[in-house]
Amino acid sequence: MTSHDKINLHIIIGTQDNPYLNLSVESSLLDNYSENTITLFLWKNRQTVVIGTNQNPYSECDVETLLNEGGHVARRRTGGGAVYHDLGNLNFSFIADKKIYDVKRQMTVIQKALLNFGLETEVSGRNDITYQGRKFSGNAFAKTKYQGLHHGTIMIKTDGEKLQKYLKVKLSKLHKHGVKSVSSRVINLSEVADITSENIVPHLIKAFEEVYDNKAVEIRFSDLCTKEVLRSRDHISSNEYLFGKWKEFSTKKSATFDWGSVDIDLDIDEDKGIIKNIGIASDSLEPTSIKTAIELLKGASIINKPVFTEDNIIVKDIIEMIY
Repeated sequence: MTSHDKINLHIIIGTQDNPYLNLSVESSLLDNYSENTITLFLWKNRQTVVIGTNQNPYSECDVETLLNEGGHVARRRTGGGAVYHDLGNLNFSFIADKKIYDVKRQMTVIQKALLNFGLETEVSGRNDITYQGRKFSGNAFAKTKYQGLHHGTIMIKTDGEKLQKYLKVKLSKLHKHGVKSVSSRVINLSEVADITSENIVPHLIKAFEEVYDNKAVEIRFSDLCTKEVLRSRDHISSNEYLFGKWKEFSTKKSATFDWGSVDIDLDIDEDKGIIKNIGIASDSLEPTSIKTAIELLKGASIINKPVFTEDNIIVKDIIEMIY
């Protein structure tokens, strides 16, 4: 690709509020490579707690209350922490060819759109966008061989009472930010500007086109709901996928690092002296590192620390927790 080549822009406006369908469409976009293309997918979910790929649903939200009140638990492909979605929250996904994937540039699209409402925002922490120190957007990331995914929330008129009722936020996370509750950490943008989840959309599209200096081609959401996507929707909404291995999860070791929090469940075979099984729950933004740690430690000796020479602080920290 030369500097004179225009980046292809695709825009998709979601028309359904089913979290499993939306996540399946997003996943399909990530798995189907489009060269020199970046897609902006805007979508909403109804009453859903969305957890990171390595998170334990039972420790992240009040599953029973959420489900009893008609809500949903959904698990995304990216790392990071649990978030609450409702129709007062607009979600965005950037899916891009790895050669043009640029988180800073993608964040700029969101920030530029909000300037139209007089809101000057900041990127802060591991993955947040804030207004005057309060978070309205949590972001998470994933990569395949050819493409990158960057998605996040824009809290505009989210039900704060339900957010607080359903989400379980670790006290250590609140203490780190010097606040007493999750509600005091976050902000709905409708509190400070005349903004809705509808009137922001044209500003996001305009900012997308300005940042990438091209006209976006709209792709219909319904055209993406293929049989394969519908099969994926059924799989990721299943009890086994969402809750299966976590029902018996029992935290044996727990720690918080700069890269995130981690809980470990160990099943040790004392006779053979090995780690028979290991479960790791984490809000790390690097889910592949958690997978690497599990593969390294499952079947390892409980006495001799496994040798790991790669430059990966997450895997090294997890090994030190156990040994």
